[in-house]
Amino acid sequence: MGVLAVILWSLILIPAAASVLIAMRTEKSAQTVAMISSLIGVVLALVAAAQFDWSNSGAMQLGTESGIPLIPALGVTLSTGVDAIALWLIILAAFLQPLMVWGSSTAINENKRSYYGWLTALFPAMVGVFVARDLIFFYACFELTLVPMYVLISSFGSTNRKKAATKFFLYTFTGSIIALAGLVYVAVFNLNLDPATFAGAGEWNFDIAVLQQAAQAMPLGQQGLVLFAMMAGFAVKVPLFPVHTWLPLAHTEAPTAGSVILAGVLLKLGTYAILRFVVPFAPDAVLEWAWLIAVFAIVGIVYAGLICWVQRDVKKLVAYSSVSHLGFCILGLFALNMTGLQGSVLYMINHGLSTGALFFCIGMMYERYHTRSFNDLGGLARKMPIWAFFMGFFTMASVGLPGLNGFVSEFLCLIGTFQSGADGIDGIGGTFGPLGPWYAAIAGSGMIVAAIYLLFMMGKLVFGPFREPDGYEHHGPLPEDLSPREIGICVALAVPCLVLGLYPKLITDSLEAPLQQTIDIYTGEDPALADANNPMTVALVPVDRTPSVLFEEATR
Repeated sequence: MGVLAVILWSLILIPAAASVLIAMRTEKSAQTVAMISSLIGVVLALVAAAQFDWSNSGAMQLGTESGIPLIPALGVTLSTGVDAIALWLIILAAFLQPLMVWGSSTAINENKRSYYGWLTALFPAMVGVFVARDLIFFYACFELTLVPMYVLISSFGSTNRKKAATKFFLYTFTGSIIALAGLVYVAVFNLNLDPATFAGAGEWNFDIAVLQQAAQAMPLGQQGLVLFAMMAGFAVKVPLFPVHTWLPLAHTEAPTAGSVILAGVLLKLGTYAILRFVVPFAPDAVLEWAWLIAVFAIVGIVYAGLICWVQRDVKKLVAYSSVSHLGFCILGLFALNMTGLQGSVLYMINHGLSTGALFFCIGMMYERYHTRSFNDLGGLARKMPIWAFFMGFFTMASVGLPGLNGFVSEFLCLIGTFQSGADGIDGIGGTFGPLGPWYAAIAGSGMIVAAIYLLFMMGKLVFGPFREPDGYEHHGPLPEDLSPREIGICVALAVPCLVLGLYPKLITDSLEAPLQQTIDIYTGEDPALADANNPMTVALVPVDRTPSVLFEEATR
């Protein structure tokens, strides 16, 4: 293991050890240990960014070159590495972690060891997803995120928390099993290839790069099966319509930090997995079926937006807005051009910031009033002007106000969708891709719907007639308006929302190299999709092996 690889492993091992330490310490010290661990995570993420070669942002860096053998007979290794996409998402997760710990100071007063222990344990599992270069390692971390989140919702959520936690677990776990079946099918296909096809073929191998080459060698029918298996699992995590119904309940019932991390990072595990597995693994099937996935995304954009329009619970409104917003993210992914892909990855980061911030603001309001209903609250700007300012700021970021982060990513996703496949239309300036102007035009109506329901929320909750719950009297440790601690959390989130709105090149330029590798798969420049004269693709006929021989080789 190289010296730089220690950075990535430290991001996993130190928080994991801290979660165990929290369980062994006293209730009083739980938050302190969690905060120290989260700050160490921030430092390590910044060190990783400093050591990363941004001029070669498409290469997997800071990881183990050959991996640590775990089950040699099956080709399972612990191999790590990050490109610019993964590193930015790790930085996002590390940035949110101390804010969640800090933001829970007054919200969690009981069972602190359990709360902060599981909140800390969630971080290394998320990082493991982004750094994994082996399928088994990726999947283990992908599934491990379910356990801490289940406990956080079921033990520290609102009145309907048990149902929400169970629904969250069953939906996401069932989908993940189907996705695993599709990915294992690729591993078996690779096992049956001629060993001369490419390095790693003809043997048990779960290296993601090797499996990508094997999957691209599949005929269209098999790619289609793998595509739908992977989408069945990863679309639930996003979530994509119509498998989104677990999300509003989970968001509404989760504690504030649970909602923040769910919107900020956990949902992005689904979009990240689609980018890492679905798009590069099954290029022929993606071109064949991208229209259908885009239709589901567009339906989700409009349908979830209309549901937001009639919500009476402000937290559920923001929860449904995630379904609508991430529909744009999916459209950008399947536009298969640089503009759309850049917008999609940028949306993963920006949505995590602005929507996570909205959940923080709603949590601050809920701590004071113990209600989130529009029927009980209104015109809070009169009593909480500082809170109202930040609530308005983050709402405008979610609406997509030019100058704030939401505008850039949403606009890029729509422009990428518009240009995709439009190269035959005069004046469009189109690119290669399976979508086109009609997809963008219909999806664009979702921006109008989003402006309506988010501005309605602002008008009702912040600037409408002043209303408090009947019999409400202020009491407790919190002031009527935001405390310095709460202001610090909001400022920390507002700064990157403004910076990325004014200067998105800070991220988008570093995304070009890794995303170009994905585009090259579709434009014929990837070796695995070259013509039959290329020696890399000559012997793609599976080798005939009986089950007994496969079992003997796997257990040898």
